[in-house]
Amino acid sequence: MAPVSEQPAPQGAGGPAAAPLPCAAAAEPRQENGEQRCPGSDSPAAAGGAGGSVEVAAAAEPPDGGWGWVVMLAAMWCNGSVFGIQNSCGVLFVSMLQLFGSAEDKQLAFKTAWVSSLSMGMIFFCSPIVSIFTDLFGCRKVAVIGAAVGFVGLLSSSFVSTIEPLYFTYGILFACGCSFAYQPSLVILGYYFKKRLGLVNGIVTAGSSLFTVSLPFLLRVLIDSVGLYNTLRVLCILMFVLFLAGFSYKPLVSNAKDKEEGKKGKFRFSPKKKIFNFSVFKVTSYRIWAFGIPAALFGYFVPYVHLMKHVKDKFGDSVPEEVLLLCLGITSGIGRLIFGRVADYIPGAKKVYLQVTSFFFIGLMSMMIPLCRVFGGLIAVCLFMGLFDGCFICIMAPIAFELVGAQDVSQAIGFLLGLMSIPMTVGPPIAGLLRDRLGTYDVAFYLAGVPPLIGGAILCFIPWVHERQKLKEKAKTVDGETTEKMLENESTFVSDTAEKPAKEVESGF
Repeated sequence: MAPVSEQPAPQGAGGPAAAPLPCAAAAEPRQENGEQRCPGSDSPAAAGGAGGSVEVAAAAEPPDGGWGWVVMLAAMWCNGSVFGIQNSCGVLFVSMLQLFGSAEDKQLAFKTAWVSSLSMGMIFFCSPIVSIFTDLFGCRKVAVIGAAVGFVGLLSSSFVSTIEPLYFTYGILFACGCSFAYQPSLVILGYYFKKRLGLVNGIVTAGSSLFTVSLPFLLRVLIDSVGLYNTLRVLCILMFVLFLAGFSYKPLVSNAKDKEEGKKGKFRFSPKKKIFNFSVFKVTSYRIWAFGIPAALFGYFVPYVHLMKHVKDKFGDSVPEEVLLLCLGITSGIGRLIFGRVADYIPGAKKVYLQVTSFFFIGLMSMMIPLCRVFGGLIAVCLFMGLFDGCFICIMAPIAFELVGAQDVSQAIGFLLGLMSIPMTVGPPIAGLLRDRLGTYDVAFYLAGVPPLIGGAILCFIPWVHERQKLKEKAKTVDGETTEKMLENESTFVSDTAEKPAKEVESGF
C-alpha cells in the first residue's frame, strides 16, 4: 500500500499533511502567531525587531520545474523504497517463518506477523507527530534524520537471532524512520509545483507501484542466494540513497530578507493550540470519514502479509507466488491514474462513493481468495484488488479537502493516518493466530473481507451529512449578512436623523 499522495501544501499553523494535495493557495503566505510564513520556508517571512513589528514578505511562487524535478525524483525514490519494502513483506514473512520457526511453536504465524504489521502500522501511527515536526523544523531536516533512523533500524535487524528483537528494530525503529522520511517527501512537492502538481504526484506515486512490482522478485533471488540477513543489508542501500535524497528538499524562500532570517537562525515555533488542531473533529462529515476508514481497514493489510504463505500452503513450490504481488502493484498504479481522473468529474463529497465502491470490491476479493482452486484465479483476484486499492488511495486527499477545506486539511490527514494505524497493525496478527489455530488461512481471509463492507456502508452517509452541513452554514451566512445590512441601514438612518437638526440650527444663525 502507498498512502495519500495528493495533499496540499500545509496551510495555517497546523502540521503538514502526510502528502501534498492540489492546493490553489499553496503559494500564499500563511499567518502564524502574528507572523507571515511563506510556503516552503522554515522561517517567518520577515520578522520585525525587538518590538515585534512584522513586515509582510511576498510569497515564494512554486517554480513548477527547475530544481523541482530533482525533488520529484527524490520523492519518487522515497515513495518506492518505503512502500516497496512494506508491500513485499509477504516474501520476508515466509523467510522469517523458515529461519525462526520450529515444529514446537504453535503460534509461529501469529508472532511473525507482528513484525510486518507493526512496521506498516507505525508508519501511519507516527503521521500526526511527523506533521508537527515537519511544520516546526522543515522538510529537509525531518526527512534526512528519518532516513538515517530507518537505515539504523534495518541494519540492526540483520543481526538478530530470534524473532522478538525484530519487533523493535524492524517493526518500530525502521518504520518510524520511514514515516519521518516519507511525509516530508510529499509535502515538499506542494512547494515546488502548482500547475503540474497532478502530473508530479502521479509520477511520484508510480514509484510505489514500480518497486512493488520489482522488489518481490529481487528479494526472492537474494534470499535464495545470500539468505535473509544479507538481504536486509542489501535493502539498507535503498535507505542510504533515501538519506542522500533528503538533502535535495531545499526550502524555498521568497526574498533576500527571508534568506537573512534563515541564516540568523530566527525560527519561531507555532503556538500549541494551533499545532494540535482538533477543530477538524467538529465537522460531522469528517468524523464519520475518520472513523469509517479505519473500520474498513482491519482486514486490508492481511493479503499483503499472508497471501504468499497461503499460496505455499495450497500450491506448494509449483507456482511463482511473487507474481501475485506483481499483479497488485501494476493494477494499483493503473487504478490511481484512472480513478484519480474520474474523481475530477465527481463534484464535492460525492467522491466518497468511489471509496465505497473500492471497499466493496476489496472486501469481496478478499473473501474470494480461499475459493480459488487454481493459481490463475488468484491472479484475477489480485488484479481486481490492486485496481480498487489504487482507487481507495488516490482519492483520500481530495475527499479530505472537500470535507474540511484547505486550511485544516493537513491536520485532518495526519489524524486520519494515525487512526488508520490501529486496524492495520491488529489485522494481520489476528489472521496469523487463526492460521495457527485452524491450520488454514481460509477463515482469516473470509473475515478480512467483512470490515471493508462495514466501513463502506458507514461512508455512504457522508455526502448526505455534508450537504446538510453546507446548507446550514449557508443559511447562517445569509442570516448574518441580513442582520449586518439591517444594522448598517439603522446606523445610516440614525446618522441622517442626527445631521438634519444640526443643519437646521446652522441655517437659523
